[in-house]
Amino acid sequence: MHITDIMRENSPTFSFEFFPPKTPEAAVEGILLRYAKSAIGNILALGGDRPAGIAYDKSRDSFQHAIDLVKFIRRFNASGAHPDRRGFGIGVAGFPEGHPATPNRLVEMDYFKAKVGAGANYIVTQLFFDNRDFIDFRERCTLNDIHVPIIAGIMPITSISGCKRIAELAGGARFPAKLMRALQSCQNDPEMVRRVGVQYALEQCHDLLDNDVAGIHFYTLNRSDATRVIFDSLGFPHHRNARALSV
Repeated sequence: MHITDIMRENSPTFSFEFFPPKTPEAAVEGILLRYAKSAIGNILALGGDRPAGIAYDKSRDSFQHAIDLVKFIRRFNASGAHPDRRGFGIGVAGFPEGHPATPNRLVEMDYFKAKVGAGANYIVTQLFFDNRDFIDFRERCTLNDIHVPIIAGIMPITSISGCKRIAELAGGARFPAKLMRALQSCQNDPEMVRRVGVQYALEQCHDLLDNDVAGIHFYTLNRSDATRVIFDSLGFPHHRNARALSV
């Protein structure tokens, strides 16, 4: 099912993750037009990963970095092509534990400030397991005059094997000893591992809400059951027409 079909069937407020390696500007503009006509309101502009298993020269891409995509979407918004006069809301990725490609954290924040300043309306962070990393990141953004909403990225662990996959996807996510100890104590019981992972993520969410987080983004990897358990436990009301979506 294409995302535009999901929009027609469900009419949710959609934030679409968009990263166009090897995609020319004309093709990206066509995609933006299609999504605008489908009333998609937000786009999370990501630089994207290098294609695996093939020789790839990123220097030939139309969009070298996420900031280039942010600028392009901003120009699209200015053209008035979106039915909403405000255009797309533009989100960018933030990295509480630091961007894996930029070890110098001071330089990284300079790059990040430029990316937000190019036209971002909000930030969605990479997943993290220690809320202190998020709080510190938010404070560093404030110190650098970055004042757009910062949405925390949370991913419930549902299996031991999933931990390694998470670490790879997140570019080296840090797993606190408290979490690892709890998982190791039940590593031979898959159901208990899932419960521990869900409970840990739920505690993260409660703490983030207590610390006035602007929003929470759940990484589901097409497994929404754990996220639904957390959502229900937090006590937020359901939209009467909502149903599980896998995009």
